[in-house]
Amino acid sequence: MTWVILTGRQNDLDQVATPHKIITNRDYLAHPALFRGQRPKVINLSNNYGYQSRGYYASLLAGSRGHKVIPTVETMIDLSERKLYEHALPELELALNKCRKDLGGAFPQKVCIFFGIGPSKIWDRFAKLLFDWFRAPALEVHIRDSAEWAAIRKIGFHPLIRMTDEEKNRFLQCLETYTNREWRDTKGRTPARYTFATLVDPHEELPPSEISSLRYWAKIAEKMGVEIEPITKKDLAKLANYDALFIRETTSISNHTYRFARRAQQEGMPVIDDPLSMIRCTNKVYLNELMTYNKVPVPPTVMIAGISDLELAAQTLGFPLVLKIPDSSFSRGVKKCETFEELKTLATEWLEDSDLLIAQKFIPTEYDWRVGVLGGQPLFAVHYLMAKKHWQIVNHKANGKPDQGGIKTFTLKEAPAHVVETAVRAARCIGDGLYGVDLKETRDGVFVIEVNDNPNLDHGWEDSGEKDEVWVRLTQWFLERLDRPGR
Repeated sequence: MTWVILTGRQNDLDQVATPHKIITNRDYLAHPALFRGQRPKVINLSNNYGYQSRGYYASLLAGSRGHKVIPTVETMIDLSERKLYEHALPELELALNKCRKDLGGAFPQKVCIFFGIGPSKIWDRFAKLLFDWFRAPALEVHIRDSAEWAAIRKIGFHPLIRMTDEEKNRFLQCLETYTNREWRDTKGRTPARYTFATLVDPHEELPPSEISSLRYWAKIAEKMGVEIEPITKKDLAKLANYDALFIRETTSISNHTYRFARRAQQEGMPVIDDPLSMIRCTNKVYLNELMTYNKVPVPPTVMIAGISDLELAAQTLGFPLVLKIPDSSFSRGVKKCETFEELKTLATEWLEDSDLLIAQKFIPTEYDWRVGVLGGQPLFAVHYLMAKKHWQIVNHKANGKPDQGGIKTFTLKEAPAHVVETAVRAARCIGDGLYGVDLKETRDGVFVIEVNDNPNLDHGWEDSGEKDEVWVRLTQWFLERLDRPGR
């Protein structure tokens, strides 16, 4: 990645203070061919961001040149008047008063936040939130403190020319932290054409991709002119600064993953998983209806809307049968019932939280086929083996620790053609993103169990059959959509 720092005057920042390219905003404006063929990230440190100033035009034209810039013109306008940012104050003041409580004693009348980093760790929560709202290199917050509440009087930019020596030293340290990306490797880098955000939760127990696998993808994508950057659920306000989004958390309509997908879609960014795929895949009632309508084979199924439907399920499916909550994932909310009494007890409990349940015929197999489908074409094929002494691929034990079965890998050519074809048909009913189709292969044929909108994809596992081609095709999926004419 190329970082470019714009200053108002030649001597505002010493060239040896940072390894990044430093030029004046005047030179940046006067030479539009600078950095042609690259997609630099621009940090605009102009001393004046006023409307139609050089600092204003530098950020405005950075957008037209395909350069990512902070602060954007939108941020400049937002901070030009209090009435334009007062909607952010309630949330910011809550975080500010948490700092006030932790600090104790006297509270400062002004605090400077550089790249979302405060003067000490106590300020972290407030500093990160401020940077989420107003993505600017240097901000100063003026505070009115009273006996019970600290209120924000004003938020404004803090230019280099007004920084004390101590502030400038801290600013340079924060600049180094901000530009030091977690997955960056400076050796032999191809200048990045695009930067993809990858939404992760470092603490998730069963993530769709391990961090190590995403680092592996980053190395492959780098050779294709793409930089991969990790983001977390705190970074929603930063999303527009990226070109595409790949969600690598377990998705849910009711949490932040859906909000990220919606925001990416609103920004016109290619996104996996897209909101519609989430809606379709996370509900097994919808999936069953969709597959049946499109003549994709699924296990015999009975919808349960109340206790009165249990007799029909028992007569139609026999025992054992499988009962599912519509939005279950990773084998959670999926139970096998051996008797009618077990079915009635479990259904009664689950119907308190869900108006509909699904009962399906139990189809015992030693493994499930998982076929990855990307853009309507097969991507990988594996066997997910059942967990030890269990009928599912994940056994969620009473102690809270999940026990997963193993994996057997195949090339797409080795996988049975009718299994791959059925998986592709199922995925195409959903959309053209990335899907993991689970199927059972039996003497009576192949049955689609479910379609996952954020399937597992890990190096050394799902990519074992097709090798690096899996990651290359994933990168190409995004690039094809970014490079479409007229986009």
